Order: sequence, then structure tokens, then C-alpha cells
Amino acid sequence: MGARTRGLANNVLSSGKLDATDAISGTIAAGNIANASLDNATTYGSVAVGVSQVASDPPSPAEGDIWYNTTTGTLRFRAQAGAWASGGSLNTARFRLMGAGTQPAALATGGFSTVYSGATELYDGTSWTEVNDLNAGTIEAGSNGTQTSALIYGGRSPTPTTKTESWNGTSWTEVNNLNQDRNGVGGAGADNTSALGFGGYQIPGSRYVTESWNGTSWTEVNDLNSVPADVGFGTQTSAIASGGSTESWNGTSWTEVSDLNTPRFQSGTSGLSNSSGLLFGGTPEPAGTAATEEWNGTSWTEVNDLNVGEYGIGGAAQGTTSASLAFGGGSPPAPSKSAATEEWSYSDTTFTVG
Repeated sequence: MGARTRGLANNVLSSGKLDATDAISGTIAAGNIANASLDNATTYGSVAVGVSQVASDPPSPAEGDIWYNTTTGTLRFRAQAGAWASGGSLNTARFRLMGAGTQPAALATGGFSTVYSGATELYDGTSWTEVNDLNAGTIEAGSNGTQTSALIYGGRSPTPTTKTESWNGTSWTEVNNLNQDRNGVGGAGADNTSALGFGGYQIPGSRYVTESWNGTSWTEVNDLNSVPADVGFGTQTSAIASGGSTESWNGTSWTEVSDLNTPRFQSGTSGLSNSSGLLFGGTPEPAGTAATEEWNGTSWTEVNDLNVGEYGIGGAAQGTTSASLAFGGGSPPAPSKSAATEEWSYSDTTFTVG
């Protein structure tokens, strides 16, 4: 067995095994112990490092902290989670409107108030300001871009249209039309020079067509496989189309991927690529859902709901899964038109495991 190290409270038996009836207070070199020596060990000392046991929750836990509350008998941990909070209200309440931009710098346009609206408003992180209207009031159009460089296309007022308008930060200009008229168009793109318009509806039936915008004109590219995408997010080369089924765009073609947990249409969306995004609100009429789902490039996960369920809701197209914006929308009866704005952000939250 080799040299024995003194300072052990237990005995080393003549067989070479440890007498496990005593606690171990010293060490034996690993090379001096055969695995078989531990076969009869039945008593072990307590673990020195593990989950902290406390009588009450710590007053200021840090992200990643885990503890067991002995008073409540619960295992708890601190992590980041997203949640919605109220923001400044739109000046014109409406639903089925379009959006662009980010949470602190968004654009809302179009929609239905008492008429087919062309109203355009800009958000500064606190409040909305009215600016120049669309040339034609429109609802359910595709949209993408930023607060200073955006595009809307298709929609209806009241019949489906091919109209496209470009925003330069100050005013809207009519540019070349889509090849196919439709409303409920899904949209993706970084600005008014690069966009993707897909899916939508035309009486009768659904549209599966996809069109790509180069800053001047639209070109038809590969169709969706099976979803008449009502909403989407991303860029011209990396996008998601959804509304029930979900498809991912790689710049050339669409691939069917995981479905939403709650199929719906007329939702708000935010996202910068086909690997990450947020979808919220929407539903078959006349109800409105508050459900929010996060896309991680593979599947959808239900996260914290909107405070108020709405359909025909607008979203900040360039928002992210950690900072997004939802505005407007409708809910029963009639439906009512909303001016509400909700801001999505991440913060440290304490969760209970059991």
C-alpha cells in the first residue's frame, strides 16, 4: 500500500481498506489508495460548498445567486426576465397599424381609427409626436426599417393594394409598387433601401409570394412553403415569417421550422434576424390575446404577457428580445381602438423552483 500519512482520525485496516466508522480528517495520496479500498465506505462528511440555506431571502441577491429558504421551504434563484411596462400613449388611437424602429426611437403609422388613417407618430422613449402623414391611409401593410428610414407596402384602404411608400425621417414618398396586391403582408428589412415583403391575403385566398426590394423596385423571389405569413421580422437575407406555422428565410429560400405555441394573426413583432425575435398580441377576432413568445432560432418560448391583450397591434421592427415596443391595437367590443404603448425590457427577477 506504500507509506501511510499520519494525521488520520480513522484506522487503515490490514486489508488495505479504510475503516469508514471514523471521520476522515487527513489525506492519503491518490496513488496509495486502490478503488476497492472505498467499497465499504458508508458514512461521509457534509458538503462544505452547496446551495446556501437561509431563514429569509437575501435583501439584494445578484444575478446567478441560488438559495434555499428554510422558512418557506422553497428553492429560489435570481436571473433576468423580460416584462412589459406602460409607456407614453399614441396621439391617435387605432388598430391594424404598422411600425418601425426601436424601443427608444420608434415609428407608428397608418391603421384604422374612425377612418383609414395616414397618421404618423414618432416615439422618443417617453412620448409620441405627430409628424407628416402617409400619402394614403392604409391598414395591414408590411413595414420595416428605422425611425428615420422606413418602408411600408401593400395593405388595404379598403381593398388590397400594391402601394409602397418610403420614409426619409421627414416625409413619405410614393415609390414603385409591389408586383402583387395584398394585405396582411409580413415585412423584414433594415431600412428603406433593403426589404422583404412576404405572404398576405387577397380575396379570395392567401398569398405565398415573396418580393425583395432593392431601394428602387420589387422583384419576386422564392415563395413561402405553406404559411400565408401575417407577420415577420429580420432582414432581407435573414428573416422569420409567422402567424401560426413559422418559416425561416436564408436569403434564398424558406424552410419550415417550429410553430408558435399560440397560433394567431395581426400580431406585433420585433427582431433583427432569423435567429432571435419577439412576437406579441394578435388573435382571431373578436378577442385579443396578451400572449408573448420569444424566438431563439430553433423554437418559440412563452414569456411574460402584455398587460392588455390586443390584436392589430404595432411593433418596433428593429427591437430586440431584450428591448421592444408594442403600441395601438384593438379589443372587443366593436372593437375599441387603443392608444396604449407597452415597453418590453429585461430586469433581474427572483424565481421560485419549488
